[in-house]
Amino acid sequence: MARVSLNTIEDFLAQHRIAIVGISRDEKEISGMLLHDLTRRGYDIVLVNPNAQQIGGHPCFARVQDIHPSPDAALIMTSPSLTESAVHDCAEAGIRRVWIYGLKGEAGIDPKVMEFCREARLQVVPGECPFMFLPRNGFHGLHGFIRKITGQYPRRQKSA
Repeated sequence: MARVSLNTIEDFLAQHRIAIVGISRDEKEISGMLLHDLTRRGYDIVLVNPNAQQIGGHPCFARVQDIHPSPDAALIMTSPSLTESAVHDCAEAGIRRVWIYGLKGEAGIDPKVMEFCREARLQVVPGECPFMFLPRNGFHGLHGFIRKITGQYPRRQKSA
């Protein structure tokens, strides 16, 4: 299984305006916790949930194509059955960086979705948790440390 490079993760996290696609209406869910943390860190977060007009005081959009100006990146937190549609929407909206949330790496994502990302030339972070890569994040930092010592943490790709 190919792993995502740390460069790709850092590039995604360097973007300022990020859409969270599939944000839960329950602020205690992981997507709600990410909304709070990313906002606290100064990111301009835009929410996408077709079943809500507002979450946590932030307006929601039905689709990423409805957001103007377009986000720089999209964190996809949909159920697996909706991920393919969300990735297509991102490509249509001109969003070139997508992070498909998950805990199993690329193995946890439908191969059709990954193939589409390759064909559409989307830069994708497949199946990782953003918390693990954000500085000063308590338990999540510990999880990242454990992955480093076991050799499972993404590595930096050297420039050619």
